[in-house]
Amino acid sequence: MRDLPPPRLDQAGPSLAIAARGLAKSFGTLRAVDGIDLEVPRGEIFAVLGPNGAGKTTLMRMLATLLPPDGGTATVMGHDLMCAPQAVRGAIAMTGQFASLDEDLTGRENLILLARLWGFSRRGARARAEALLADFGLSGAARRQVKDYSGGMRRRLDIAASLIVTPGVLFLDEPTTGLDPTARQRVWRLIRRLAGSGVTVLLTTQYLEEADQLARRIAVIDHGRKIAEGTSRELKAATGSGFLHVALHDPGGLDAAAALLSERLGHPVSRNAEDTRLAVMAGSAAEANAALAALIEAGHDVADFSMGTPSLEEVFFALTGRMEEATP
Repeated sequence: MRDLPPPRLDQAGPSLAIAARGLAKSFGTLRAVDGIDLEVPRGEIFAVLGPNGAGKTTLMRMLATLLPPDGGTATVMGHDLMCAPQAVRGAIAMTGQFASLDEDLTGRENLILLARLWGFSRRGARARAEALLADFGLSGAARRQVKDYSGGMRRRLDIAASLIVTPGVLFLDEPTTGLDPTARQRVWRLIRRLAGSGVTVLLTTQYLEEADQLARRIAVIDHGRKIAEGTSRELKAATGSGFLHVALHDPGGLDAAAALLSERLGHPVSRNAEDTRLAVMAGSAAEANAALAALIEAGHDVADFSMGTPSLEEVFFALTGRMEEATP
């Protein structure tokens, strides 16, 4: 992929692309966002994780000027969110969870239409569309109607459409939802390339692996509050390095085994939704060994076990007390 044009705003300005203090938003009696602070340096990929209803999408929509905050302050690319919302809008782009494309138009026609709306000349709009199609590996499908695109192709075109004029900040809400692993990897490469060109990326994702792979820093929010922030390594270290991972032969014994481990080790036990693995924090190898011995004595058939650092999924569980993957 060729280099994208640099963001339109002067990069000699403040070092932070986003700076928020005490952002808050309520819907009736529901406090959706409750005093969140956020600092995102320019050119960085920053991920926001949290369970359903945590307030992630509300936070993003406020920063994108789609919702007015009830309290707090924020600047985006140096522009005040409340005093200069038009300047903020001129510095950002947003790609939602679902493609915002005209399915009856071709990929090229979608991009040309958007470029014309941005004020490009006819020739300039065609040139920008061709450049983006090439950058995102869609030149071969340029003349096909979008309704005939695969999910991965739609997602790439949707992100390309957000970059008609290269933004200072790109908000990505669930950028790879529903994509197969190959398409997801391709979108990841595009996101890394964007950050490398100077675009700041703020993303929400339901895939913890995605945050682990892409984000320089991660904020975890729950019930409208930020409960943790750091690099993936820092979050894992703060959770604790001693995690006991246990796999059982018999999935029917998972509940009883989880209860026993929680009782012996004094911590909640997370369960992998796809197989028969359990994970729990252990204060020491001796405590883990004693818990394993108790499992075997109780008649549980242990297939495998190990001690190691927690995965980001286990960090999420330890912070929120919920095993479900983070969703917006």
